[in-house]
Amino acid sequence: MIYWAPLLHFYQPPTQLHWVLDKVCDESYRPLIKVFQELPSAKVTVNINGVLTELLRDHGKMDIIKGLAKLAENGQLEFTGSGKHHPILPLIPHDEMKRQIAQNRQTNRRLFGRAFAPQGFFPPEMGYSREMVKPVIESGHQWILLSGVACPVDWPLDVIHEISTDSEKLSVFFRDDILSNKICFHGIDAQGFLNHLARLRGEGGDIYVITAMDAETFGHHIKHWERLFLEEVYEALEPPEPVTGGVRQLQLLADEHRDIIAFQERVEAREVEVVTISQLLNIFPGGSSIEPKPSSWSTTGDDLAAGNPYPLWNDPNNQIHRLQWEHMNICIDMVEKASRWADNEASKYYADIARGLLDRALHSDQFWWASRRPMWDINLINRGLMQQTEALLNAYKAIKTSGTSDEEKTECYYREIAARDIRAKIRDQLFRE
Repeated sequence: MIYWAPLLHFYQPPTQLHWVLDKVCDESYRPLIKVFQELPSAKVTVNINGVLTELLRDHGKMDIIKGLAKLAENGQLEFTGSGKHHPILPLIPHDEMKRQIAQNRQTNRRLFGRAFAPQGFFPPEMGYSREMVKPVIESGHQWILLSGVACPVDWPLDVIHEISTDSEKLSVFFRDDILSNKICFHGIDAQGFLNHLARLRGEGGDIYVITAMDAETFGHHIKHWERLFLEEVYEALEPPEPVTGGVRQLQLLADEHRDIIAFQERVEAREVEVVTISQLLNIFPGGSSIEPKPSSWSTTGDDLAAGNPYPLWNDPNNQIHRLQWEHMNICIDMVEKASRWADNEASKYYADIARGLLDRALHSDQFWWASRRPMWDINLINRGLMQQTEALLNAYKAIKTSGTSDEEKTECYYREIAARDIRAKIRDQLFRE
């Protein structure tokens, strides 16, 4: 048997415009939910970042939240954990990492209810580093999904490897990058996908294959792809109805599907069973303790060889990336100081505002749009910079109104001046483009 475990990643940034969210919901999210409602044996693992769940609520789209929750209650869908505002977790401090993971769980549990009970963890953009393991385990997750490029050993098809800490273990799954990207970029159709799975198995025993991609691939990025690909695959995997009475009845059943060849393909597809990723833990044995490579699902082998594990968000050769992270690190430090030093009503007021603004400002999109591979958008880069600036403004106001020493206040003022200079340099780069 071939066990196929698909994952769909639902995400929109905190800066998303209402009309864009409307378009994505109508073209992708609602049609996807409808596909699963019409095919009750179809299963999927879903990551939805808490920032999107809140956007859906705030923009009057509770039907999508309720639809996903109902699929989870029916056993068709399992949720994963993640970082609420979609930060690249390896690039932020440990305490911020823990905070984002905890906030994601709190938000999604509040809005999805008991249906949100993740066993696994999906790091935004599959960004991974060793420093993430302990926070992921401590937050109650049993497994993590990483990009195939992170796998340091022979490709696992029939075992599930582990990442070990001093006292605990985290099961690790790897996405089939090649197959996932073929689906993402319209490079394979439904039957081609099933044929590919059959070739992977060959003459061997049971194996598993994991695909993972943006949910927006289906219907938004590729029109009607939720029907032309996903629905066709799921229909081919529907449990067969009992067939009796010999060749004549078999022929009649084939005629009902209008094409005897399509029916034969359906029969062959019975060697594939669709499952959630967590179900694989009950089917396949544990493997070795391994150390995955720091990477993301957009990292190539050449990137790893060049020591560039997160090329779309922190490329050492990208000047704007360097400046963005200099500015972000000042923001993080100032917000931490503001929260720690706030000791009166006014300073606590501004510190709380700064803290909430920084949570949102950590989102990955502002770096992605500055990557030039080939993504580039000056407005989205600037919008992220404005979020950081607002967090910094309130952090400094909290420090200024606190009872901390004049020396500390002066030092923080100099840091705010440094941040202004960095912002000017970033905008100079944007003007030159």
